[in-house]
Amino acid sequence: MRSRRFWVVFAVVTLLIAGGVSYFASSSPDGLDSATLQGCEVVETADGENLTGDCIAQHAAEHSLSSSPLADYAVGGREGTGGIAGIVGVLATVAVAGSAFWLIARSRREDASKP
Repeated sequence: MRSRRFWVVFAVVTLLIAGGVSYFASSSPDGLDSATLQGCEVVETADGENLTGDCIAQHAAEHSLSSSPLADYAVGGREGTGGIAGIVGVLATVAVAGSAFWLIARSRREDASKP
C-alpha cells in the first residue's frame, strides 16, 4: 500500500512538472544555436528566415526528424503545446525504461530459479 502511494504521488508530481514547467522554457536559442549564429544576422523574409554574413549555421541542413510529432518541444509544431510534449516525453521514457527494467528483472528471476 505504501509503495503504491509513493508511485502514484511520484507519477502525479512528474506529470505536473513535465506539463507545467515546460511552459516556462525559453524559446530563445540555446548556447549551441547562439554559437553557430555568431557572425550572421537572421533576416525574416516571406520564405522564412535567411542568414546574412558568415557563420557555421549557413551550412546547416534541416534535420531528418524535424517533422516528427514532438520536434522543437511541441506537438505537431504548434506553439503552446510544450507542456503536452513534456508529458508525452515523460510517458514514453517511463514506458521504455519500465519495460527494460521489467525484462531485466524477469531474466534475473529466471536465472535465479535455474539449478
